[in-house]
Amino acid sequence: MKIGLAGAGRIGARHAAALCELPEVNALYVADADPGRARDLVARLPESSRATALDAVGELFSSGLDGLIVAAATDAHAGLVERAVAAGIPVFCEKPLASDLDGTFQAVTAAAASGVPVQVGFQRRFDAGNAAAREALASGRLGWLHTVRSCSFDPAPPPAEYVPTSGGLFRDCVIHDLDLIRFVTGREVVRVMASGANRGDDFFRECGDIDTGSALLVLDDGTLGLVSATRYNAAGYDSRLELFGSKDSIVTGQDARTPVTALPEHEEPPKAAPGAEPGEEGPGGEPRHVYGGFMERFADAYDAELRAFVDVVAGRRANPCPPEEALEAFYLAEACELSLREGRIVGTEEVRR
Repeated sequence: MKIGLAGAGRIGARHAAALCELPEVNALYVADADPGRARDLVARLPESSRATALDAVGELFSSGLDGLIVAAATDAHAGLVERAVAAGIPVFCEKPLASDLDGTFQAVTAAAASGVPVQVGFQRRFDAGNAAAREALASGRLGWLHTVRSCSFDPAPPPAEYVPTSGGLFRDCVIHDLDLIRFVTGREVVRVMASGANRGDDFFRECGDIDTGSALLVLDDGTLGLVSATRYNAAGYDSRLELFGSKDSIVTGQDARTPVTALPEHEEPPKAAPGAEPGEEGPGGEPRHVYGGFMERFADAYDAELRAFVDVVAGRRANPCPPEEALEAFYLAEACELSLREGRIVGTEEVRR
């Protein structure tokens, strides 16, 4: 199987390494807007990977590909997806499909008209804990669901130059939580109320963005949802999903590496050793190994979604995350942004096309 990779940055490099481990992939073609970066990535891959660096992204479409991974800059996603489906090449595209609603809608329309599979990279759907939560809810174990909570806490903000084109906290970060809530519950969100704050670097405010935000969601069966995100959680990366039902409650993403400390009742909180950084020590002073970022926290999920894409290309399974799902998540992020700007409850039908 010949797979192309558009984008040799951080996530592209991770995908390249994972693709080299898949036995079905016997040739990998890497291209980037910066040809030198593509060459550097290929040079870091094992010699057995059979990877080739191309001089231009356009060369991918004349390489006889069986599938294409799009991990380029966000503003290139839609164009690459549309070009691939027009050529009959199945695509895996990192979220988002496009940087705005119009571009997302156009990409979805193009994919639907072509009939070519486009799998969108919402990796949290492939996390074992989140999949188990979905099954537990569907089985009736929780009874009826009354509350769902999801969080995305980054240990440090992204570079200042990333923020102006990120789309904002809700479209860039919280969209993962919004997609996950739809995926796990099987319900649609009908209303949102969002708010945000800036307590950190000025560049968020200067770009009209926020560094911390939350949204209250009302699902179509009356279930309440709460999503929270921040760019400043120095204790470590934290992504959890909590489901509270009439019979039982469960949580995913909470383990020994979750960057939270339970304080014993009636005792003083533990003190870190002099000079220790946040997250370096556990409650008893032992070394604490927390998640450093989303790629570490969801390493297995990233591998699983690429295996799923290879199965889609081979015709062994249905598309697990088609572009219509990405559009629905984008609608919700758009509703949150509108609520944030106007300070009111927003019905999701207000942003739908």
